[in-house]
Amino acid sequence: MRADIIEAAKKAYASSGDAITLGSVLADGECDPEPIVRIPLAMLNRHGLIAGATGTGKTRTLQLVAEQLSRAGVPVFLSDVKGDLSGVGAAGTPNDRITQRAKDTGFAWSPSAFPVEFLSLTGKSGAQLRATVSAFGPLLLSKVLGLNDTQTSVLTLVFKYCDDKGLLLLDFSDLRAVLQYLGGDGAAELKDYGGMSKQTVGVLLREMVELQQQGAEAFFGEPEFNIDDLMQTERDGRGLVSILELSDVQDKPALFSTFMLWLLASLYNHLPEVGDVDKPKLVFFFDEAHLLFDNASKALLDEVEKVVRLIRSKGVGIFFITQSPKDIPSDVLGQLGNRVQHALRAFTADDDKALTAAARTFPKTPFYDIQQTLTTLGIGDAFVTVLAPNGAPTPPFATRLIPPAARMGPLTDAEIAQRLASSAQVKEYATAIDRESAREMLAKRVGPAGQTADGGDGASQAASGPAPARAGGRAPKPEPSTFEKVMNSPLTRTVAGVVARGIMGALLPRKRSSSSRRSVW
Repeated sequence: MRADIIEAAKKAYASSGDAITLGSVLADGECDPEPIVRIPLAMLNRHGLIAGATGTGKTRTLQLVAEQLSRAGVPVFLSDVKGDLSGVGAAGTPNDRITQRAKDTGFAWSPSAFPVEFLSLTGKSGAQLRATVSAFGPLLLSKVLGLNDTQTSVLTLVFKYCDDKGLLLLDFSDLRAVLQYLGGDGAAELKDYGGMSKQTVGVLLREMVELQQQGAEAFFGEPEFNIDDLMQTERDGRGLVSILELSDVQDKPALFSTFMLWLLASLYNHLPEVGDVDKPKLVFFFDEAHLLFDNASKALLDEVEKVVRLIRSKGVGIFFITQSPKDIPSDVLGQLGNRVQHALRAFTADDDKALTAAARTFPKTPFYDIQQTLTTLGIGDAFVTVLAPNGAPTPPFATRLIPPAARMGPLTDAEIAQRLASSAQVKEYATAIDRESAREMLAKRVGPAGQTADGGDGASQAASGPAPARAGGRAPKPEPSTFEKVMNSPLTRTVAGVVARGIMGALLPRKRSSSSRRSVW
């Protein structure tokens, strides 16, 4: 039987072509010393799943796949919820476990570091990611704020009003000023839009305050993050590994999971259609993927499935990393052609049910009892099926995965500080820009006799010209060129905002009512 399994594996992976290596086949408890289990590069935009119980090696599998993609010239985006992926930027250190695993799998291991940029939603642990309130749009903002249908409709009305009046919503202070204005002196201007109650305005403002207390305000504003910064390659041809550090917001899943949706939708909007490609333009790893789907409405799940399906044609691959396949809705799971399933444990009746369900997602094989095998895999071993170059799934094989080349653990605080200090992206996005937008425009509209929407003197603000830098180190934007003035005019920005939100609205509809650190190998 062992010889039959190895022969079947060699036949299944004989035509892989350019591929990333996962490991060597396990048969009858022994590892064949030839690393033949691979994922063709051309199939990596067909998406994938890395699953398994806590401590079984999911993070290291993610790491070794990301490393090899970078080596192949493919940019990579990683969401790092627990803060244990930063070591990709440093070479690994040989030890007895790595040496033994390299010997078992027949893999010529050598330590290597990879080009890394760190990103952050708060700006504390990487380049500050920002999106304007207008670009984020009312639908995703409603999800973050936890609004019901009625409140979402009101927020959508506010965005429509701002589009019609040429009011730029760049940061939270702009949205707050508009809500306060429309809830007071400007209420009459909404008569053609249906109006809104002061109670609803109060709810929206309170929810915004709560989100601000979570540190989300830093995410909204300018300069907005440029998607092209994720698509870079180094001079030596390796793809950039962009790591979104989420350890400082891991207790705010609504914030970062919604940001990930915005980023995916932005990628879909930004990138051209490319169809089938020899290798993906970008591979996107979504760790702790269950946080995206928890408490999501059916409509939202349908649209996530649509994003996953459509973004393939833009050359983007998505890998979801979670404990069990049951964490992923079936319609989304059906789009994930590459599967690396680490061990599952069956300590409870629910565990046993999840184990049975996971086993049924694999193609049938005469070589393994899949359900039993999934409970007996060791750390760093996995059950693997991938898409062959012809698009057909390979038979599943128990596989001993090769060791990553980079450090299997986080960088030290000093190492991260050194990298952030020398990062061009950190410097590029460090200082927020406050140019004239809805807050200042409403202040001018109120005039000398009235008060601004946020309680200031309209006359003094209007007379002083563009608003000064706000608290917290914000600096005014340098004097723009004539072309920039045209492109940044209210009309141009408004049209761009409407188009972008229209695309996101098609992908992401309105919301309807309704652990411990992993061990390394």
